[in-house]
Amino acid sequence: MFKERKWIIKEAADPAKAGALAAELGIDRVLAELLVKRGVETFEQARSFFRPSLDNLHDPFLMTDMDAAVERVRKAVTEGEKILVYGDYDVDGTTAVALVYSFLRRFTEQIDYYIPDRYDEGYGVSYKGIDWASDNGFTLIITLDCGIKAIEKVEYARDKGIDMIICDHHLPEDALPKAVAVLDPKREDCHYPFDDLSGCGVGFKLVQGYSQRYDIPFESLLPLLDLLVVSISSDLVTMVGENRVLAHFGLRRLNEDPRKGLLAMINLSKLEPGHVGIDDIVFKIGPRINAAGRMESGRLAVELLTASDDQTAFRIGEQINDNNNDRKNIDREITQEALDMVAQGNCLAHENATIVFNPQWNKGVVGIVASRLVEAYYRPTIVLTKSNGFVTGSARSVAGFDLYEAIESCADLLENFGGHVYAAGLTLKEENLAEFASRIDSFIAGKITPEMLTPFTEIDSRLDFSQITPKFFRILKQFQPFGPGNSNPVFVTENVYDAGNGRKVGAGGVHMKLDLIQESQPYHQIASIAFNMSEYYDYIKAGNPLDICYSIVENYYRGNSTIQLRLKDMREREEFI
Repeated sequence: MFKERKWIIKEAADPAKAGALAAELGIDRVLAELLVKRGVETFEQARSFFRPSLDNLHDPFLMTDMDAAVERVRKAVTEGEKILVYGDYDVDGTTAVALVYSFLRRFTEQIDYYIPDRYDEGYGVSYKGIDWASDNGFTLIITLDCGIKAIEKVEYARDKGIDMIICDHHLPEDALPKAVAVLDPKREDCHYPFDDLSGCGVGFKLVQGYSQRYDIPFESLLPLLDLLVVSISSDLVTMVGENRVLAHFGLRRLNEDPRKGLLAMINLSKLEPGHVGIDDIVFKIGPRINAAGRMESGRLAVELLTASDDQTAFRIGEQINDNNNDRKNIDREITQEALDMVAQGNCLAHENATIVFNPQWNKGVVGIVASRLVEAYYRPTIVLTKSNGFVTGSARSVAGFDLYEAIESCADLLENFGGHVYAAGLTLKEENLAEFASRIDSFIAGKITPEMLTPFTEIDSRLDFSQITPKFFRILKQFQPFGPGNSNPVFVTENVYDAGNGRKVGAGGVHMKLDLIQESQPYHQIASIAFNMSEYYDYIKAGNPLDICYSIVENYYRGNSTIQLRLKDMREREEFI
C-alpha cells in the first residue's frame, strides 16, 4: 500500500573528525556529523557557521562591471536623468525592483519602475517596455533578474538614446549584451567569489557598491534585507555562503521590523508575526507575491512591497491574496486536466518525458502544473499553452537530469528560452511543436537513467527518539536558515507506532496528526504531522509498526513552542539499506 520511494542514507562523515568536533563543542555526535558534512570541522568554523556576520559579505567591486554600473547610476542621479528600474514579474524580479527602487528614490525623484506583462510581453526585456521608457523620457534602464540574453534589445534601447545596466543571475550565452554594465556572477570572466546570488541579490550588490563608493552607511541598507530573504527563499538559490548570511539577517528583519507590505502578507497568510521562517516564505508569502504577476500584474507586487502606509499595504495585500485564491482554483483545474490527458494518452510525449499542450490553459500557472506532474509521474515535464500566437510554457525536471540542456538542444526550433538545470521557460511556433516534442523525448531517452526516474528521499542520519532533546533541537535550529545546499536534515527512526491519538486533519482530512512512540523507548512520545498521507491512516490506527523519515521543526501556536516531526515518508517496518 505504501508508495515506492527509495530511501538513501547519505555517506557517513569522517568518524574521527565528527568525534573530535562533538567533544570540542559538547554536542551530540549526530549534530557533529551534520556539521562535518557541511564542511564545518573546527571550533572556529563552527562559530562562523552558527554566528553569521555581515562582515563576511564580499566586496561588491569584485564583480565584473560593478565600477561602471555604479558610476553610470551616479551620473544619472547627479544630473537628474530619468531612471527606470525594470524587473521580471516573479518574486525574485519584483523584490529586486522594490529593493533597487526603494534605495535610489532616496537620492532622486526622477525614477520609476516597470514590470512586463506576463501575457502581453512575456519574460525579460521587451520592446514594448523600451518604447514606454523612450516615450516617457528615461535615459537609463536598470534590469533586474533578466536581461542577460537581451542583446538586440540593448541595441534597440541604445538607438533610442537609452543606456542599460543589466543585473541578472541566469546563465549567459557566449555573447553578452553591449550594455553600459553587465552584472552577473555567472559570467565566465567574472571572478566574484559567490556565483549563486538571486536576481535580487545582484541588485543588492549594486546598491551596496553605490553606498560603499559614496560613503552611505551600510546600516541604511538593513531595511532592504527583508526583501532579500523573500527572494533567496522563493527563488531556491543555494542557502550557503553569502546567501546564508543575507538570509539570516533578512529573516531577523522580517520578524523584527518588516516593511508594511510584507507585514500585510504575513497577516493575510495567517502567520505569527515574529515567528516567520523560510518555509513560511516558500509556501505562504512567495506564492502570494507570485500570484500578482500570474493573475493580474507584477506591478501590483512592487506597489505592495514599496507601500508606505498600513492601509495601502493591506488593501493591495488583500487584492494579491484574492489573486492567489484564484490562482489556486485555476491550477487545480488545469492540473486535473493535465493528469487526465496523460492517463488517456492524449499528450505529446509520455515515455521519457511528460509533454502536454492545451492552447486554452492559463499561462500564469503552467509552471506550477509542471511541478505537480513531476510529483505524479516523476519524469522531466513540459506543460505548454498558447499566448500571443505562440506556444509557450514551463519545464520542470527530476533530480540529476539537466532539462535546460535538453531544451537548448532544440534551440533551432525555439523563439526564446531560458532558465536553470531544473526549471526553464520556452516559446516556439506551433508548426515546430511536434518535432520539438519528438526531439526532446529522444534527447532525454539518450541521457536519462532508471535511477533518475526513481523518486527518492535522502536521509542524513539514523536517530533514536531519546536523542531529540531540547538541547539537540536548540543546536539544530542554529543550522538555519535552511535551503538548497543547507537543507533541514532528514532523519530516520525505525519501528515506531502511533500512541492512539492519531487523527486526520486539514480540508478533506488529507493530512494526519500523530503522536509517535519508538518501540524501544515506549515513554518517549513525539508529536508529528504527516502532510498528504491520510491514505495510510487505517494502517497506522491499527497499531502497525512503521519506519519513518522526517525533519524536526518548531511548531509555534498561540504563544507555545513545541518540537514536532514533519514526516517526509513512511513505510511498513522493514530493514533497509
